[in-house]
Amino acid sequence: MRCQSKKNRGRCYRIIFVVASFLLTMALSGCGSFWDVAPEDILSETEAEEDLIVVGFSQLGSESLWRSANSESIQGTLTRENGFFLEFNNARQKQENQIKAIRGFISQRVDYIIFSPVTEDGWETVLQEAKDADIPVILVDRKASVSDDSLYTAWVGSDMHKEGEKAAIWLEDYLIETGREDEQINIVVLQGTVGSSAQIERTAGFNAIASSHPEWHIRAQESADFTTAKGKEVMEQLLAKFPDIDVIISQNDDMTFGALQALEENGISTGVNGDVVLISFDAVYDALELVSEGIINVDIECNPEQGEYIMELIRKLENGEAVEKENCVEEKVFTQENVDQYLGMRTY
Repeated sequence: MRCQSKKNRGRCYRIIFVVASFLLTMALSGCGSFWDVAPEDILSETEAEEDLIVVGFSQLGSESLWRSANSESIQGTLTRENGFFLEFNNARQKQENQIKAIRGFISQRVDYIIFSPVTEDGWETVLQEAKDADIPVILVDRKASVSDDSLYTAWVGSDMHKEGEKAAIWLEDYLIETGREDEQINIVVLQGTVGSSAQIERTAGFNAIASSHPEWHIRAQESADFTTAKGKEVMEQLLAKFPDIDVIISQNDDMTFGALQALEENGISTGVNGDVVLISFDAVYDALELVSEGIINVDIECNPEQGEYIMELIRKLENGEAVEKENCVEEKVFTQENVDQYLGMRTY
């Protein structure tokens, strides 16, 4: 098999690696000769490897339940049974770790690179290196801000700007339903990692609609890095500064869990019959239980199950088919009225 073509680079690389490892093992072994294992057995092993599509996946971290579910979806889909060899890397929320991992994938001559960018900026150089190596790159969940969008092949994820809009539209309707549409509403926002597409787009989507409501006052927008511990810490700080909060918007469920700890310790209730309206994002199982109990008013889904979408894209690329540049996953809005019908089907 020739190794020059894009499709065969990673597969040929593995065949060479398998055979070389086998030969080295035989050379170092003191028992038996090389041909104690039949040549056809070696070929069958390498042929099995040849059929696998090699994918390097750099996940930005494991900072949340959502992120873990996203990793599990991709790892559970790009399996050997489905024809893939997946090399997984956890960047632990550091861009330099992701860049190092991507360069490692390039040097290994994988067939595809997929990654979820820690932040939007800073990817031009390494993506150009992948393009020069003729390796298609698929962005997952978050986006990368680049001057030339040919540096990546496709993106799979959520329309996070629309998620922000959904939160604002729900709040509009809720205030009307409860007869509070003319009240002065004080809002605080727990934002995700600053510079991430989730933080940027959810903020922009919500603010686009909030700007048409002069009676809505966004008192603070503070980053809590998508973590429970930071969510509690920042919520405590906000409660000290703003004793008259009407609405809390938390840009992921993990921060919401932390915020709820701080609120409970300060004797403040949330939700359907509470003191404060609580809006969350992601819709993991534990949060949806709190929606069912009326503690979280609404949870805007960010669907982590993106593995099937990615596999479909790679299949099309393998067949030489054109793919869409942007591929949005399906998502819902959960309230106490509809959540129970979905809880039993939740896998994350």
